[in-house]
Amino acid sequence: MEIVRLTVGDDATVAAMSHLFDGPSIAEHAHRFLADDRHHLLLARDGDVAVGFVSGVEMTHPDKGTEMFLYELAVDDDWQRQGIGVALVRALRELAKERGCYGMWVLTDADNEAALATYASAGGSPSDQVMLDWEWKS
Repeated sequence: MEIVRLTVGDDATVAAMSHLFDGPSIAEHAHRFLADDRHHLLLARDGDVAVGFVSGVEMTHPDKGTEMFLYELAVDDDWQRQGIGVALVRALRELAKERGCYGMWVLTDADNEAALATYASAGGSPSDQVMLDWEWKS
């Protein structure tokens, strides 16, 4: 298993890994994501088989600097419990450090035991934050 960073021009690879996303990859969105150098998509693969990914977004604030938001993590069902998720989180953490981020954060559901265990194994620690969201249809 190897972890590779996808960049501009890897649109076809993103389309081929749609089985790892919540829904099919949309070409326009994938291209826009890959074109922004603050967006990161790391793919875990075994040969030509996509087995997992992690995505991250650098966020900068005037008084804080830049931190990495771990946007999404997924590992194919057949490849879970082999350390791939932890390896992906650690790879994103190292990329964040290389890019000068002062930290990294993620949100997950309080009852998502697999995610909580993965993030803890990769060095994350829980906080007492509360998430609020706004949704609308465009």
